[in-house]
Amino acid sequence: MKEARSDKKTNRSKISDTDRLDKVDGGNQEIVFSGLSETALTTVLGLIAVALLLAGCLCRGLFYATDVYPMVLMASGSVLIWFVLFIMCFNAPKTRGQLGIAQWLDYLKRLYEAIMQYAHFRWMLWPLAIAVWFGLHVVMGTVSVQGSLEAMLRWSLLAIFALLTVMLAARANGARWFAWGWQMAGGLLVLSGVLAACGVLPLPYGVMRTADPEISSAGARLGGLLQYPNAYGAVVGMYALERLAAAARAIARTLSAGRLIAAVLPLMPAQAALLLSESRGAWLATGCAAVAAFALQRRGARVPLLLATAAPLACAAWLYRQLAAAQLAPAPVPGLLALAGAWAAALLGTLLLCRLWHSGARARAAALTATVLAGITAATVAVASTADRMAAGVGTGLSRLQMWRDALKLWTEAAWLGHGGETWRNMFRAIQSSPYVGGEVHNGFLDLALDTGVIGLLLIAGWFFFTLRTMWRQAPQLLPSVIIFGLHGAMDFDWSFTFLWMIFIWLGGWALSSPTLQESAADKKRSRFLRPLSPWPQRILTGLFVMFWLGGTVWLAGQQVAAEQQYRLAMSKDSGDAERKALLTAAYKFNPYRPDIAISLSRTLPAKKAESILVQSLSCSPVSPQLYRELGRLAAQSGRGESAGNYFEHGLALNRFDASSQSQALYWMEQASRRELAAGYAERGRQTAAAGVKIYERYRQLAEEVAAGEERNDRRFGLGEEASHYGDNLRLLALDPLASEVTRKSP
Repeated sequence: MKEARSDKKTNRSKISDTDRLDKVDGGNQEIVFSGLSETALTTVLGLIAVALLLAGCLCRGLFYATDVYPMVLMASGSVLIWFVLFIMCFNAPKTRGQLGIAQWLDYLKRLYEAIMQYAHFRWMLWPLAIAVWFGLHVVMGTVSVQGSLEAMLRWSLLAIFALLTVMLAARANGARWFAWGWQMAGGLLVLSGVLAACGVLPLPYGVMRTADPEISSAGARLGGLLQYPNAYGAVVGMYALERLAAAARAIARTLSAGRLIAAVLPLMPAQAALLLSESRGAWLATGCAAVAAFALQRRGARVPLLLATAAPLACAAWLYRQLAAAQLAPAPVPGLLALAGAWAAALLGTLLLCRLWHSGARARAAALTATVLAGITAATVAVASTADRMAAGVGTGLSRLQMWRDALKLWTEAAWLGHGGETWRNMFRAIQSSPYVGGEVHNGFLDLALDTGVIGLLLIAGWFFFTLRTMWRQAPQLLPSVIIFGLHGAMDFDWSFTFLWMIFIWLGGWALSSPTLQESAADKKRSRFLRPLSPWPQRILTGLFVMFWLGGTVWLAGQQVAAEQQYRLAMSKDSGDAERKALLTAAYKFNPYRPDIAISLSRTLPAKKAESILVQSLSCSPVSPQLYRELGRLAAQSGRGESAGNYFEHGLALNRFDASSQSQALYWMEQASRRELAAGYAERGRQTAAAGVKIYERYRQLAEEVAAGEERNDRRFGLGEEASHYGDNLRLLALDPLASEVTRKSP
């Protein structure tokens, strides 16, 4: 009887699941897809999304803008391909009696309704709104047009990726694709990094080496495919906690040894990669998220979570100690043997703890005791290996606090609207209170506040709130990974890696792929997107906006790619002068907003034309010290000392802690003064020399203040011998009595 009831209950659940999937796939009964078409569309969409995620891994985390441009073209092309397949598979029932334009209008209406059926379609509007906001900065004014364009392309890529994930989440088998893509991306990052640390896989720039104990106690840190240990540690920590939750669910049940080993297989290498990154911020964020994961578990599932952690963490700590002793450069065979031994010990230890837990009371007590001992051992090994850095790493923390204070002052100058893309990278030299090195502000929230102001922060907060609410209700096992993303983003510049935002989108799409959410979305016959508009204006405006957005994004990314290609060819050693000039001209036509292209092109042109190009580029990058320095050099070579002095003063105000720029400014001021004196302009030559003396005195005073202060001098700013020599020459030129013999007056 019991077996019959269980079979009957199973059959009912299967029927209800089938009905639910049918309801999801057929949310609008007037839209017809064949079963084969549905499967093909889901497969193509899943492959596209996973391929983009893996490409983000392999392209250094999409930190550099030159890696983002091809990805934008790839993502846009993927959307176009999928929509073409969607239209080809779409079968709208023909209405009898309709001919010509009426039939086409009915077809377009049904096609539009089919596209708009996707669940939570408005979720992808958050990154799109940020991309539009950066585009408005280009129109309204920004510290760098190029920086705002790059940020707009980054967020457009994220909006396209979010669109793909939302569509995948609405498919019946979307959750399987999200799980598979997560395993592929996480496994690729973890295994490539661990194998590189073991000396098996040559990974360029995968291991960061340094002799500074404040940066690494072992002398080497694992950066993996991201080439930056802190961001890499955060990513593998996110992957480790999600896999830990899955392993805990497996341990809580009585499974076969094979299935249990498969569940805990990724844990040891993921935890080892986290330790090898030697990122204190990633360790702290992962620890806080692990505590949150423990609190989110039901009472009966908390102990299995600890059991799943114990053996892999202890073995990962042992492996970390062995590899750190070899400075992450062991011989391939010993390194591979150490990895294999630690991995096997972790799997066998977890299997043993699981068997003990599912045995009697004494066995459970033994399992808990072994778990506590393993945790203490792992913590002791990890802390002992990084004790030197923990003690010596106070200086880096103080430098970040100084950065954040300077960033807050800069943010208050445009608190609501922001300054536009790449604000900190373009302006930190002008506002830094001490000569620290920091092209990144090491705080994702501050970076966004500088770029987009309070408006951008509100958009990000809304996106986070919507995602976290969905996860809390539908996929709480994903919450710890998002907690790491938020916490570590507040301590470092992870959010400058576009790939990490793709991971956040992927986790959000995974939560949206919940069958419960799909079922509730299928009940709605229409999407709420642009509901207040009447039907045809809604369709026309939506279509025009999508065409304009995707088309403009592709065109702009294509311009950036073409400019980069021409510029690289021009800067190669093989190109001659004439060829270099032609290539730089082409690069400038493709992208006139990049200061480096404008400066390189100006050096191949006559003085007047070169100055015109530099002034035009300065209007797009008004805080670029390189442009001011180049304009000062041109003015000095032309014998216009007053203009050269103004340009150099502006440039040095934007980069005052750069000893090289200070010395070059003094050199060219001396040259300008000598040219004016040689041309017979005595008074003007003296004035130019006097202006150079003022620049030198400010430089000397600033160097003395830095030398007498207690702040870090990461830029090694000081008064050089060459600068002192130029300063003495300028004093002589400003006071030389022989100059009075020159009778020609200044015009």
